[in-house]
Amino acid sequence: MESSTSSPNALGSLFSKAYVSYSTITVPPALIPENADDAYAIQHFIIDQCEARIDGWKVGSKSADGQIHCSPLPHQGIYKPGAILDRENYPVLGIELEMFFSFNRHFMPGTAEISEQEIRQSIGAMGASFEIVSSRIAGWPKAPQLAMLADLQNHGALIVGEQIAYRADFPFLNPIAHLAIDGKDIFKGTGANPAGDPHRLLCWLVNHCRQRGVAIPAGTVITTGSYTGMHFPAQACRVAASIAGLPPIDFELR
Repeated sequence: MESSTSSPNALGSLFSKAYVSYSTITVPPALIPENADDAYAIQHFIIDQCEARIDGWKVGSKSADGQIHCSPLPHQGIYKPGAILDRENYPVLGIELEMFFSFNRHFMPGTAEISEQEIRQSIGAMGASFEIVSSRIAGWPKAPQLAMLADLQNHGALIVGEQIAYRADFPFLNPIAHLAIDGKDIFKGTGANPAGDPHRLLCWLVNHCRQRGVAIPAGTVITTGSYTGMHFPAQACRVAASIAGLPPIDFELR
């Protein structure tokens, strides 16, 4: 029987087929990635198999000093505000209100680490985003962590709001946020990202990608984790939200 090390693309093939067919799979124990490097390789295999280009990234952490994980985002799953998405396309469907950033320069592959100061000075834009959290793994969220990482880190879709010029003085740790579903307030108050300061995530991502030989072109959208927790709408609905100081954002599930 082949292990995930000797056949790193076997699980990627299963995930790729599930991605395009909006279905789930049971992950064979023998194909669970043995380490994060294998999981990241599977992510890129999925992108290739789905004939996608990388138009964005998600990056996050469960705590302010915890381990950081990321995933490339296929262009097919990135939408503008006001988008209408079919709920049936997501076997699992959670909604997170996040902030996204983009750089005003390219970051190309390389071995030398880029400093936090240089990365911060290269942030060009920011805005609000919705991530649709989904999974190709049957029984989610009861699934091996490395399998979920390989599965595009539970990514389903991203709705990208209108962007504004980056503001270094923005209250990134505790912005005022409002999330409503069909006009009913789901969250209203001071938000908090479990990862803490999203700049830490951006700095890690740039150097992670460089060391793995992956470029981040200028303007690439990078979404950085929820400020309002994850919410699971039970039916078709309209979702609207705002983070104070950023343009509002909305979309529809039908």
